[in-house]
Amino acid sequence: MPFAFLTYLQPTHYFRLFTDAGNSAFPRVDALPPSVINQFEVDTRYRSKQAQDYDLSWQAVQSGFIGDVSYYTHFKKVSVRDNYHFIRKQFHPVWVFYVLLVRLFTFHNPITDIRAWIQTSHIKRVTAITPVLYSDWNHYQSELLAKSPLVSVVIPTLNRYSYLKAVLLDFEKQDYLHFELLVVDQSEPFQADFYQAFDLPIRVIRQEEKALWLARNTAIQAAKGSLIALSEDDVRIPSDWLSKHIACLDFFDAQVSAGVFYPEGHSIPKARSFFAIATQFATGNALLYRSVFEEVGLFDRQFEKQRMGDGEFGARVYLAGIRSISNPYASCIDVKAGTGGLREMGSWDAFRPSTFFAPRPIPSVLYYFRNYYGNTAARLALWRTIPTSILPYQFKTNRFLLLFGAFLSLLLVPVVLVQVFSSWRLASRKLEAGDRIGFLE
Repeated sequence: MPFAFLTYLQPTHYFRLFTDAGNSAFPRVDALPPSVINQFEVDTRYRSKQAQDYDLSWQAVQSGFIGDVSYYTHFKKVSVRDNYHFIRKQFHPVWVFYVLLVRLFTFHNPITDIRAWIQTSHIKRVTAITPVLYSDWNHYQSELLAKSPLVSVVIPTLNRYSYLKAVLLDFEKQDYLHFELLVVDQSEPFQADFYQAFDLPIRVIRQEEKALWLARNTAIQAAKGSLIALSEDDVRIPSDWLSKHIACLDFFDAQVSAGVFYPEGHSIPKARSFFAIATQFATGNALLYRSVFEEVGLFDRQFEKQRMGDGEFGARVYLAGIRSISNPYASCIDVKAGTGGLREMGSWDAFRPSTFFAPRPIPSVLYYFRNYYGNTAARLALWRTIPTSILPYQFKTNRFLLLFGAFLSLLLVPVVLVQVFSSWRLASRKLEAGDRIGFLE
């Protein structure tokens, strides 16, 4: 990344990696169009011109710049002071202090760091983002939509018929009609008659094994369409969900349209309300060409009954240099069903296991982190995430309780260490065994 201190704050972000072709995700400032550069503020308070340029490149990415320009293939080192300057602009002061502590505890020069931390104390956090606008989108006539390619929609389901009913009714209302639904049903008891109530081109695949990634892989292999849409049994989608995904692929000449999730009862987060290069991949809301799976493979079954299989797939897509667009116009509501699905397999999320003495985080998380970002980055990710994961899932957005959880983790250090070491050991076994990535036949 352009600023080294991002390693402490975003240790397992896709953009920390260079693609297989040697490119970063950050456009060279001298390659950006003047119309884009002019909407950003040049911060002359940095000590070096290099830091100013990197800041502008960061602004371009955060504001949603998408273009065929030159990208940085390496980053020159900038001063400790300019690194503190940057993170003060981009992150809450608590995280700036966290970086200082990490650097002091890892034996960096305390005088240099404390001086730089103090000297940049006047730098205020910048939270406002001015998105790069794509005005042609509003009246875009997609040639790909006009060709009406077949879309194969993949939905795995496990003991969620009431939730599945709602999303299937949403598919009945789609304004794009050339699609097939492949539902991989792992439910017990299996209700074959359930699907007869829907006026939809559904192919039901009965799967006895309770295995989410096997289900998705099986459906993708059985798909007839040149486009694959990935959905879930506990989401709600608008009537133009498919058409907006397809138009996005066409508009940006992209291979992946990564839709935006937002919780039920809320609206789309402001930071994700505009087009941008995707920073994550979620299997509950995406559309991609079948050729993507042919290039990078199917989902890794090392994540079976665990978490972050979609994140790992997204990393492969990013490394292959495949353009993936965060698409707010193909959004969906994340209902977060309290039963069924992965809830029956052990966890609410990647860092909160089902029982208190189970490995924390879920071992597949460390398998992914260590495999792509290395052991040091994985440890930094643990420092950032474990303290705030002590409290239950329903409190994850409450800042006060998260802070309380961080203090609580200090009291529970022996237990937490046992959880983490257990997870690390199980992840090591996965790494030794290697991936379980299949390819389309």
